Amino acid sequence: MIHPDCEVIDSTFGAWCEVGRGSRVLHSTFEDYAYCDRLSDIANTTVGKFANIAAMTRIGPTDHPYTRASLHHFLYRSASYWEDAEDDAAFFAHRKSRRTVIGPDTWLGHGAIIKPDVTVGAGAIVASGAVVTKDVAPYMIVAGVPATPLRTRFTANVAERLQALAWWDWSHDRLRQALPDFRALPVEAFLEKYEAYSAAN
Repeated sequence: MIHPDCEVIDSTFGAWCEVGRGSRVLHSTFEDYAYCDRLSDIANTTVGKFANIAAMTRIGPTDHPYTRASLHHFLYRSASYWEDAEDDAAFFAHRKSRRTVIGPDTWLGHGAIIKPDVTVGAGAIVASGAVVTKDVAPYMIVAGVPATPLRTRFTANVAERLQALAWWDWSHDRLRQALPDFRALPVEAFLEKYEAYSAAN
């Protein structure tokens, strides 16, 4: 579902995705069940399955050419300023190549910013207002400007087991069957039940 007042350019969406009102999604991929809330600005990003992106987030924000004599976009959007000048295609190609990757089942809090070339690992949480400039390990909680690790959500063993189980790749029907267990079971009990199920099938 794409809500009103969105700008979506050169982007693809899997099943059960949602883009909140007034959001902008450029040159990006939303995998199954991923969503962003209103006024999100997402560019050059792969958004993993079941990613939860809060309102007013900025993912893959573009940079200005700060090593040149000027920062201004007349350097690369030149055709907007002179009839005989072309835009800098190489600049835009480089910008698009700097991919941000948001892993499966992640939660990006309100107003968070995730810089280009950053990977947020599976199950990680980015606190509201954080500015993420470096990769975030799976199942890590980060906060601050720049974002730094606060603590892990689970032990290393549980995090590894969740990644191995990769429940986010299950079919829609299998997710529905497991819904009561997602709701009720503590994570270790959930793992024990579904690791045994996977081993038997």
